[in-house]
Parts: sequence; C-alpha cells; structure tokens
Amino acid sequence: MSRKAPNTPASELRFLGRPSTFPATPARETLDTFKNRHAQRDYSIRFECEDFTSLCPVTGQPDFARIVIDYVPHELCLETKALKYYLSAYRNTPSFNEEIVNRILDDLAAVCQPRKMLVHGEFAQRGGISVTVDAELAPAKRPRKKP
Repeated sequence: MSRKAPNTPASELRFLGRPSTFPATPARETLDTFKNRHAQRDYSIRFECEDFTSLCPVTGQPDFARIVIDYVPHELCLETKALKYYLSAYRNTPSFNEEIVNRILDDLAAVCQPRKMLVHGEFAQRGGISVTVDAELAPAKRPRKKP
C-alpha cells in the first residue's frame, strides 16, 4: 500500500502541489495521508463532494451524487487532493450506489484508520426514486471497568 508513514512531510505527498491526471479506477493506493498532530484529541473532519459521478451497472448511464465524509482521525489524516482524485475515479466505475458508499468507507478506513467515520451518499433521482446511503465505522466498544 502506498499510504504515507505518519511522519511524511508534505513534500512527499504524491498529488498536493503537483500536476497530474485522474486515475482510471478508484484504488486505495491513490489515497495519501499525513500525521495528525492533534491525535490526543477527538475532533471531526468533513469532506463534501457535490459533483460525484459513477455509472449505473445495468444501463451504463451516469449516476450523480453528493458524497459527505465525516471522520474523527486517529494517527493519520486524509490528504484532500488525493481524496479528490480517488473520488473522481468513480466516474468510470459501474456499481450500485450502496456498493460505492460502502467501498469508499472501507478504502478510507483502511488507509487512515480513524476513530470513527461516516460516509453519506445522496444519489440523484432516477425513475422517480432517489437513494441515500449511510455507511458507518463506529468506534470499538471498550469494556467497562468494574466499580
């Protein structure tokens, strides 16, 4: 996996500050991370992608969506430009809406291992029905200490 080590300086990120082309298919290896300098604290990061597109696996027609990613980082944070490239690669990917949202969650969580994460997809109407999908990685349950 090409994810950067927690101490990676910004100069070693693959996309930030460099011209490049969008990948043909989404892959975890596209995603970059950087060290969370506030890992001792819980705080939220939100990414909003208003112009997400993918392909219907049956008709090949484009599906349009708004994707929102909320997460509480642990040791690593997601780098924004690499995330943009990763999400843009779905434009050529035939897949059902539910599969896309769950795949995004799986890929992002594998790369940055957040404390918790929610991926929310609002897909535009097709045939009079819109689809909204939420996939969540909840924090692990900690055993309660006995009094």
